[in-house]
Amino acid sequence: MRIALDTNVVIRFLTFDDEEQGLAARRLIQEADEIVLPTVVLCEAAWALRSGYRYGRPELARALRLLVDMQGVIVDRPVVEAGLRILRDGGDFADGCILFEARRAKCDRVATFDNTFAALSDGFASPP
Repeated sequence: MRIALDTNVVIRFLTFDDEEQGLAARRLIQEADEIVLPTVVLCEAAWALRSGYRYGRPELARALRLLVDMQGVIVDRPVVEAGLRILRDGGDFADGCILFEARRAKCDRVATFDNTFAALSDGFASPP
């Protein structure tokens, strides 16, 4: 069985904050042959874990790495690695994904009001 996961399933799997849903998420993931994790789901999960669950960057990076490195998990690997790299360097996971996607789309730059993102982008992101 090949399944795609929504953010709430990912959150229940990683946090187990609801036992019934956590068990259901674990069962589903264990029974699946392939698990598709859209980049937007990973971005939403990263945001929820940082803001709602107060994960620090190292803890978040470990959780996302655990998830994307599981057997059978399908992600847009270059985007995810870019997100993890920016997260490791002190930025947001989603910003790394945005930066990669902009470069892949051959954009001239990324316009942002986020000074941290701009500083971590090697000059590719800047204020509008």
